[in-house]
Amino acid sequence: QVQLVESGGGSVQAGGSLRLSCAASGYTSSNYCMAWFRQAPGKEREGVAAIDSDGTISYADSVKGRFTISQDNAKTTLYLQMNSLKFEDTAMYYCAFTYTYCSEDYWTAPHRRRGDGMFYWGKGALVTISS
Repeated sequence: QVQLVESGGGSVQAGGSLRLSCAASGYTSSNYCMAWFRQAPGKEREGVAAIDSDGTISYADSVKGRFTISQDNAKTTLYLQMNSLKFEDTAMYYCAFTYTYCSEDYWTAPHRRRGDGMFYWGKGALVTISS
């Protein structure tokens, strides 16, 4: 059973930065895709960034140039560096995992943007941006 635990959420002013972490354990294959999703109050869940075990990375258009996804060398921790934060980035952020690769155009498919391709989820970390 894959377990995912997010940390690093908090409150910052617009223009500031935060880094989220996701500790991953229990996965049994070296082939995987890990991703960050977010859900703002009253809105649908949306994909933010994804990285797979080969290092392929993809970003949602809304965060390109501002957010950076990465993982540590041991591939047990997933990160999301968030810079130039905006009020509309306020949301609960979730780490997710699936046993498959994710392509550079991963977010072009609507069902993937909703998170339908992910099987394991963390409980989330709240990010609040004040204007």
